[in-house]
This record gives sequence, structure tokens and C-alpha cells, in this order.
Amino acid sequence: MTFKIITDSTADLNEEWAKEHAVTIMGLTIELDGKSYDTTGDNRIKVETLLEQMKNGAQPKTSQVNVGQFEEVFRQAAKDEQEVLYIAFSSVLSGTYQSAVMARDLVLADYPKATIEIIDTLAAAGGEGYLSMLAVEARDKGKSLLETKAMIEDILPRLRTYFLVDDLHHLVRGGRLSKTTAVVGSLANIKPLLWIDTQGRLVALAKVRGRKKGMKKMVECATEELGHSTAVVAYANDREAAESLKASLLENETITEVIILPLGPVISAHVGPNTLAIFTIGKNAR
Repeated sequence: MTFKIITDSTADLNEEWAKEHAVTIMGLTIELDGKSYDTTGDNRIKVETLLEQMKNGAQPKTSQVNVGQFEEVFRQAAKDEQEVLYIAFSSVLSGTYQSAVMARDLVLADYPKATIEIIDTLAAAGGEGYLSMLAVEARDKGKSLLETKAMIEDILPRLRTYFLVDDLHHLVRGGRLSKTTAVVGSLANIKPLLWIDTQGRLVALAKVRGRKKGMKKMVECATEELGHSTAVVAYANDREAAESLKASLLENETITEVIILPLGPVISAHVGPNTLAIFTIGKNAR
């Protein structure tokens, strides 16, 4: 292993996979009914538990990874003379990226020769997770940290993220979406299709009547001018719908692989039950 790869629990990577591939996952925290929960490790909150409580009216809050947590990890890597590549949750959606930047500056003051590179993915969930997978693949093929970083930064503008959310009020409550969009989405079974724009903001892309039509529209958008043969599907407690999206995506001759990832607790806390998402890489910047 030539360098250390770090990402967040918002990347929704399987922890066993992360251990096998030497990926460190920094865990955001969730506050639910006055109690704080981890999103990594053996005592992490189960997403099924979270979603069930949300169905019953719970309103979870999420907290970013703090400076001290990053400093501890970065400082140990510097002591070990190990290079670090941190693939970060979108700076538009969380302060976690800024915490990492501050921690890096603190460590570099003491270890000026250390290499700590940070990428603001402007992405989340399966998009961030897939970027992390690609970084692991590049590292394991012998690419240097800087070569891997350059590859990821080349992909970033072409990474497409689409969300179909049942209840937009979870996103409004967390400050990730405007109240106006949520009101439109609550009218007559209208399902706004959301995407992450060029600035990393989660915005409405289209308005579709009903979930099935929303899924069809999401596939259409995600498969326009594809630049990569792999797609990622993410879901919250609706594996059957995720499998349906996978089958639809594989009908496109460009797509040869579809990775299905369950949404983790942090992203689920913001988007709520029954959310679906597709992540693809296009030929051109979005």
C-alpha cells in the first residue's frame, strides 16, 4: 500500500470492504431523541432502526466530523511517514471538509514534509463511495497519490447524482432543500427528481407524477451521454426498487456493471425512507 485512503461514513461503503481494502472511514454522528449515535464501528446505529423511527415521526440531526478527530488520524499518518488522500463529503452539504482542512494545517505546521491531500467531492452517498472505490483500484494498480488524485478530480465534474425522495420535508428540515421545492413535491403525488448541480447543491431537476414515472425519468437522465460503464444505485429500505433500477440501467448497452449500495444512516437521516438514487459518470461536465 503506497498511501492511505480516507473517506466518510456518508460514502455508504461496507465497513468490511473498507477494512479489506485499507480504507479508513471517518464517522459523522447522529442525534436521535436526545441521544448521540456513531455511524461507524460495532456500536453504530442501524439504518433500519433509524428509518423506522423516522416513519414514526423522529427527526434526527447529524453532526460533522470534528477537527480533533481528523487531526488524530492525520498526525498519526505523518508520524508514520505515510501519505494521505482524503476523499471528502461535499463541502456544500457538511462542514466535515472544512474540519479536515483545518486539521491538515495543524499537522503540517508540525510535519511540514507530510503529504495530506484532500478532495472536496461535491458528492455524497454512492457517488462519494464510488469515487473511493476508484481511488482504491488506482492505488492497488500502483498509481501514486498524485496520479490518483488527478484521476478523481478529472471525474468529479462528470459525476452525476440523482435522487428520488418520498418526503422532501426531511431535506427541508436539515436545510438541504428549499421549502418551495418541498411544497411543490407534496402536491398531487408530484415527485421532484433532484440532482447535485455543478456547485454541489441539491436542487430540483424535474417534476414527475408518481414513483414509477420518477424512477423511469431518473434512469433516462442518468444514462444520457455516458462516459463510464459502471453505475451505482442506492436505496433506503426498498431493495426491490433498487433491483428494478439496476435492471433498467443494464438495458443500456454502455452499462456493464451496476453496484447497489444501501444508503447509510447519515444520508438516510436527511432523505428519509424509500429514497432511491443513481450515480453515473458522463462524457462531459454536468
